[in-house]
Amino acid sequence: MAVIQLKTRIRAAPDAVFDLSRDIDFHQRSLAETGERAVAGRTTGLIEPGESVTWNARQLGRRWTMTSKVTEFDRPRRFVDEQVSGPFSSFRHEHVFEASGPDTLMTDNWQHVAPLGVLGRLADALFLERMMRNLLLRRNAALLREAEAPAR
Repeated sequence: MAVIQLKTRIRAAPDAVFDLSRDIDFHQRSLAETGERAVAGRTTGLIEPGESVTWNARQLGRRWTMTSKVTEFDRPRRFVDEQVSGPFSSFRHEHVFEASGPDTLMTDNWQHVAPLGVLGRLADALFLERMMRNLLLRRNAALLREAEAPAR
């Protein structure tokens, strides 16, 4: 099992960062280079407790489809989404938001189990865990830019 924890300090209120983190439209913009699109379930707006979204994206030279569901929800403190079906044997992504003065400390706790047993563990060690960390870092950098952008 791969475990990734990232902490990002964002100069915005927790409720704003929480809502941006569950915004399907923002997610698609933040990972546009993968061609990630919401194709079923909640496909636009803010995903709510118990809702699912099916994503289609290009990673590792091929097109993938994955469905995740919001399984825990405590606005504006935390929510969890988990894979229902897709390329991993499993994944769980906990998003935590803590007020810290004028900022929000956002913590991503990501866990996944690669498919294919020993081959999956080898892929994890060689590239998959690093690829997922980089994808989360790109998303968090986009979230920080958007959350801290001056109001228009």
